[in-house]
Amino acid sequence: MLSISEIEAALPAVRAAVPPTPQFAWPLLKARVGAEVFVKHENHTPVGSFKVRGGLVYADRLKRERPQVRGIVSATRGNHGQSLAFAGSRAGLAVTIVAPAGNSLEKNAAMRAFGAELIEHGRDFDAARLRAAEIAAERGLEYAPSFHPDLVAGVATYAYELFKAVADLDTVYVPIGLGSGICGVIAVRDALGLKTRVVGVVSERANAYRRSFEAGRVIETDSSLTFADGMAVRVPDPDALEVIRRGAERIVEVSDDEVAEAIRILFVATHTTAEGAGAAPLAALMKERAAQQRRRVGIVVTGQNIDRGWMQTVLAGATPRVG
Repeated sequence: MLSISEIEAALPAVRAAVPPTPQFAWPLLKARVGAEVFVKHENHTPVGSFKVRGGLVYADRLKRERPQVRGIVSATRGNHGQSLAFAGSRAGLAVTIVAPAGNSLEKNAAMRAFGAELIEHGRDFDAARLRAAEIAAERGLEYAPSFHPDLVAGVATYAYELFKAVADLDTVYVPIGLGSGICGVIAVRDALGLKTRVVGVVSERANAYRRSFEAGRVIETDSSLTFADGMAVRVPDPDALEVIRRGAERIVEVSDDEVAEAIRILFVATHTTAEGAGAAPLAALMKERAAQQRRRVGIVVTGQNIDRGWMQTVLAGATPRVG
């Protein structure tokens, strides 16, 4: 998908706003899992999520190659929208974001704070995505999809940092929303010629990618009611699916209860705040820890943007319920 030169070419746009994020091996996680666990802290970015990298690369190319574009519109559950709003404000691009009704109040507030016009529409991400495409046509704006080569190139830079900093990783667990993150990890792994296994993670309540991965074709689901909203996708992207099918070892489903427990473990063992999708890789590793004993494993904490109410519920020992 991407050569090392293409990945390195994305670095200047990312580095203009995002320094390299750390990858720490936390001893309390090692004691709990029985493996050396390297946490890639993508919660340590200006928007609290890995997505900012892709937004910066996307906006940079758009501004350089098509300066006549007046603005962009996209759909999100939060982190993609924050990324575009942040990058758009730096590039002088107006940004309109469509989020589903009932979306995270705090993510919505953050998108507005970064300068986006926020529109609420539909019951879930996929309904919001269709409305965003309509608005693009109505207003003459650029529709910014959630899966795009520039987004993949941007977010691939975190995998580049991880693989350059930590040698001989046996496995890396990556959550799957629409797929840019895991595709970036696969691209860097392959470009560097590494043997690291890449394992995707989805919610059992939003398992379209797992079902599609095993069927070899896109399979849509009827709902995606999980509090791990970064993984709440009903309709896989066919291009992302093809990359994942070629490059991922497997896809693991995790329950909302397992995700909540992983959030608690991360908070206690590392004092890291993780949102649902950000904790899902640890939840998957915990399910598979018997097979990972004494290995070197990476988990990507893709974001920290969990609402205070949900975090209070999780730290009290319960699981937020959706739907």
